[in-house]
Amino acid sequence: MGRKSAKIAAKKGASDKAKAQVYTRALKDVFKASKNGGPDPDTNFLLKVAIERCKKFNVPKDNIDRAIKKGQGSDGVGYEDVTYEGYGPNGVAIFVETSTNNVTRTVSNVRSYFRKCGGSLGVNGSLEFIFERKAVFTIPAEGIDEDEFTLELIDAGAEDVELEDDMYEVKGPMEAFGSIQDKLQSMNITPEEAGLVRIPLTYKEVDEETLEQVEKLIDMLEADDDVVTVYDNLD
Repeated sequence: MGRKSAKIAAKKGASDKAKAQVYTRALKDVFKASKNGGPDPDTNFLLKVAIERCKKFNVPKDNIDRAIKKGQGSDGVGYEDVTYEGYGPNGVAIFVETSTNNVTRTVSNVRSYFRKCGGSLGVNGSLEFIFERKAVFTIPAEGIDEDEFTLELIDAGAEDVELEDDMYEVKGPMEAFGSIQDKLQSMNITPEEAGLVRIPLTYKEVDEETLEQVEKLIDMLEADDDVVTVYDNLD
């Protein structure tokens, strides 16, 4: 769940390009959930969430099944999670999460994208004070009583429950992800999005030209098969 989330694309009638990005994003979430939690959506909550999102955007079942199998290493090659941290034009912080079966290829590609867009790849830990990881859930509000829902989720460890445009956004500390997930399951609620998200602690304001360059960099990163999620601190 990065900048270009499914929620934004759905709500704003996104362009074909944005829809294609959401389509790819949804399949990457299936892959990631399968890799980390197993191939059965009945026992893997995040996989269930990712599959439901794919269905919402009419992703073919064959594509979903392939993403699940890829997450299980069905091609005989294991994937490992690797993160990269760097700065785009004008010092915009960029955090990249990847899952790769060839780290040499991935780091070479990621470094080249930063270089082509006037940025630079840094050492891991360089963005430690710019992003914090939070448990974030996005939930359709229809049929849910706001007061009761808010109390239940805060009791489960959530720090913040906000209702905006018919969607609840629930945030909590990284450690509360499991307890919030369990509470939603007990209430028979399936989020539209769920995951551990890197949220900026500080934001960078840029001019239009810089914004275009940063968005170009993000597009290049997100188009890479090895890249799972890209975060930034654009204001």
